[in-house]
Amino acid sequence: MRHTAQSISKKVMMIVVLSGIAAFANLSPALAEEGMAATVIEKGKAVAVDRKKGNCLACHAMDDGALPGNIAPPLVSMKLRYPDKAKLREQIWDATIRNPNTIMPPFGRHKLLSEEEIDNITEYLYTL
Repeated sequence: MRHTAQSISKKVMMIVVLSGIAAFANLSPALAEEGMAATVIEKGKAVAVDRKKGNCLACHAMDDGALPGNIAPPLVSMKLRYPDKAKLREQIWDATIRNPNTIMPPFGRHKLLSEEEIDNITEYLYTL
């Protein structure tokens, strides 16, 4: 059987295309997970800066938030301050557990935010 330059070129092109598809298929779960994490973080930030929801900016300076408050600690270096992410979530859920005299609302205990919103805010704050 004779192979022409054109038939060899088509076979090589097919191999390249299939290799690319296989490589993408192997990466897509990681990319999808990364995309989902970014979406969670974006949702968390949206709730945190929403003046009718989390309203973290009323008391805290954070990220690029406009008109931040200054009566609570700035939300910076959160991984250093809360090496255990569960403790950060607990603080958002009900800050009175650690400090009964806090002015921070117990967002979870009083159902001011949903569990998902608290999870999203926790993920977002952990990037600061």
